[in-house]
Amino acid sequence: MKLLLHLSGLIDALNERVGKFTYWLILLAVLISTGNAIARYSLNLSSNAWLEIQWYLFSAVFLFCAGYTLLHNQHVRIDVITARLSKRAQTWIDILGTLFFLLPMAIAIMWMSWPVFVDAYRSDEVSSNAGGLPVWPGRLMLPLGFLLLVLQGLSELIKRIAFLRGLIPDPSEKDAGPTPEELLAAELRRERGEAA
Repeated sequence: MKLLLHLSGLIDALNERVGKFTYWLILLAVLISTGNAIARYSLNLSSNAWLEIQWYLFSAVFLFCAGYTLLHNQHVRIDVITARLSKRAQTWIDILGTLFFLLPMAIAIMWMSWPVFVDAYRSDEVSSNAGGLPVWPGRLMLPLGFLLLVLQGLSELIKRIAFLRGLIPDPSEKDAGPTPEELLAAELRRERGEAA
């Protein structure tokens, strides 16, 4: 189990790095979007390539942050139902959900999207928009993003099993505590003199 936990740590580190890198893609998308809007409305210049770069960046953020989101336990959950259950029962729900829903879905999408990327790459497919970009980088993001999600799903599975065996503390509580948004809201309430 030590080897599996070490592998889990490596996967966590990979998705942490990818997630932090993706923060910069958000800034880049905002800057490109702003520059594109200024050029279009003030200089009457337009480019489909710049629009498509924005789409690629949005896709990259969405796809590459899926594993990062799972790592930080920030994905959508059904806490209304599971909050009343014991930690062991919640962990079993996570394990079964990962085994029967997350991994099959992510593996299927990854598997089916790979040939689509290969076809686009081999044929050097280009966007149908005038002045558009090559399509294959956008198609490659799908299998890569779901690969990161599959890896993180395996990491979470390893951690949940280790928790059930009493080898590690509850992995779902590692990010416990207020979110940055909650901290900001509390600070604003303090500044206004409102009760917390």
